[in-house]
Amino acid sequence: MKKSIWLLVVGCWLVVSCDTKSASSKSEVDRVSINYAKGFTIRELANGNKLVEVGYPYQGAKSGYRYLLVQRGNEIPKHEDNVEVINVPIESIVCTSTTHIPLLDYLDETNKLIGFPTTDYISSEKTRKRIDEGKVKDLGMDKGINIEELFLLKPSMVMGYAMSSDLGQLKKIKELGVPVVINAEYLEKHPLGRAEWIKFMALFFNKEKAADSVFRVIEKEYLTTQSLAKSSSSKPTILSGIVYGDVWFMPGGKNYAATLLKDAGCNYLWSDTESNGFLEISFESVFSKAKDADLWIGVGSFKSLKEIEASEKRYALFKPFKEKNVFTYNARQGAKGGSEFLELGYLRPDIILKDLVKIAHPELLSEYRLYFHKKLE
Repeated sequence: MKKSIWLLVVGCWLVVSCDTKSASSKSEVDRVSINYAKGFTIRELANGNKLVEVGYPYQGAKSGYRYLLVQRGNEIPKHEDNVEVINVPIESIVCTSTTHIPLLDYLDETNKLIGFPTTDYISSEKTRKRIDEGKVKDLGMDKGINIEELFLLKPSMVMGYAMSSDLGQLKKIKELGVPVVINAEYLEKHPLGRAEWIKFMALFFNKEKAADSVFRVIEKEYLTTQSLAKSSSSKPTILSGIVYGDVWFMPGGKNYAATLLKDAGCNYLWSDTESNGFLEISFESVFSKAKDADLWIGVGSFKSLKEIEASEKRYALFKPFKEKNVFTYNARQGAKGGSEFLELGYLRPDIILKDLVKIAHPELLSEYRLYFHKKLE
């Protein structure tokens, strides 16, 4: 349900092609600017309609999904059978990932959310208010969504995400005639690519201009902070992740988290690895390479150094542990314990980056206070 920003960090750290005879014409122009996101494309059609394709919906995908967004009142144009038709602007939505919630909040469309699996995971104060008022239906666990309850809600669409070609419950929902749209933000490699998916959500509400305005602010803040980090002559060495089972999980060198660390002016010790996923390394290998790291950022759900040491005594042998330079990203939690970092972080990588720069180069952001992160005691 919640897609982890680091997916662990461990621990818990689109082109559009459509039959030109049916839904496109030579007069079409691409009007929505997508500069970082690689997972979707948008094409303007006649009468304000749009053709959207999520070209890479899950890891290893060989094909994608296409959506024909038809303005309410317009006649549905001829289209291929495998194109999902959605009337916009939509009147209601069911989301399945907490990362979708900030997109609604920032577009001022929070009131369109009517259902969500396991609402306790949601941190957004605006959405929690609607939940408390009984306006957002709890649909049960993600992989066991109460489809009958969802159908009774009659949402305009369900926004989901996929880990494979088997859409599971989402396929069953589609079979009931409820439009399902796949959001693949989590596959974006660049932090701003993930944030740019607010433009994807905006399409269904006819709020492209609003989304562009929001994104421009995020982009400016991110790039300004990145430039600031480059001015530092120091690059502290970084350890990340924790042990699960018998191996240490940490971001690969091409991973989203590694990109953030690089942009923050850090020397992530596994930055030379080619994986954009997560590495699985023995404790001994990690210790050999990172025992003298300057900072340890991303320690799952641990809340204190004592808790970390109780879990694995050898953690205490690392220099950042000894010097109390261990940081969690779970400084902020919602009313029911949901992680604000895992909810808002996709949309606000600029805040994450500022946090990291503050941790690695505190002199560069002397007045800034950590938002998502905090030092463990």
